[in-house]
Amino acid sequence: MNKIGVIGSGQMGRGIAQVAAQAGYQTIMSDLDQALAEKGKSGIEKGLMKLVERGKLDEADANAALDRIEPTADMGAFSDCDLIIEAATEAEAVKRKIFSTLQPKDGAILATNTSSISITGLATHTDRPERFLGLHFFNPVPVMKLIEVIPGLATSDETVEAVRTFCEKIGKQPIKAGDSPAFIVNRVLCPMINEAIFALGEGVGSVEDIDRGLMLGANHPMGPLTLADFVGLDTLHAVMEVLQRQTGDPKYRPAPLLTKYMEAGWNGRKAGRGFYDYSGDQPVPTR
Repeated sequence: MNKIGVIGSGQMGRGIAQVAAQAGYQTIMSDLDQALAEKGKSGIEKGLMKLVERGKLDEADANAALDRIEPTADMGAFSDCDLIIEAATEAEAVKRKIFSTLQPKDGAILATNTSSISITGLATHTDRPERFLGLHFFNPVPVMKLIEVIPGLATSDETVEAVRTFCEKIGKQPIKAGDSPAFIVNRVLCPMINEAIFALGEGVGSVEDIDRGLMLGANHPMGPLTLADFVGLDTLHAVMEVLQRQTGDPKYRPAPLLTKYMEAGWNGRKAGRGFYDYSGDQPVPTR
């Protein structure tokens, strides 16, 4: 592989494009319009410059990585990419539309960064189910080492191995997950976070005490409500809906308070407010 395409320049798309470019890949990053794509690249530049300031990255290497990233609004720019990773919003209809209109070169591998949607189902909206799979990065992408590699029913072994090699080249550790709702990590993690939100809504504990309890009592590096804000409450809600719909099990229903926060647009850190208010120098609990 020499050239990587990333569809989406939001938080996840930016992170994927950054690690690919830092690993030496020419990287195309797209969004709905050129201004959004350029904004995404500016976000990458800010992140790289912070690493330079902290002495964790050489300035020349940061500039070289930036030079490898080409922001675009033209889906035709992906025509010569070896691997194209979709990192759009967690909505199945949106992802289906992207893959049904994409026109990659022969031999290109297609991947989705979905955190919960069926890989086999999405593959049917491409012209190459055998060269399609899930490639689930974790947020923040430049920091988190794990990638879930999720083959669909038709995915070839050669595709899985090619993508494993890519993961290792960008400094990540791949694990293979089955094409089951929410895969491995989110199948375990999201219901736990959802249960913490149930506990908050029922007055079992405050934001601070629930977070502190899991950090000190279960040795978690951050509390579940802090993590919910970091993941994005809209994304968490979408994952829980997929789990409930695909398993038919009511235990996966989104907590009512999670739904209310999402309806209010309080989607966590990216929105400036979730279970914490991020408008000041330090996050402050909102309940």
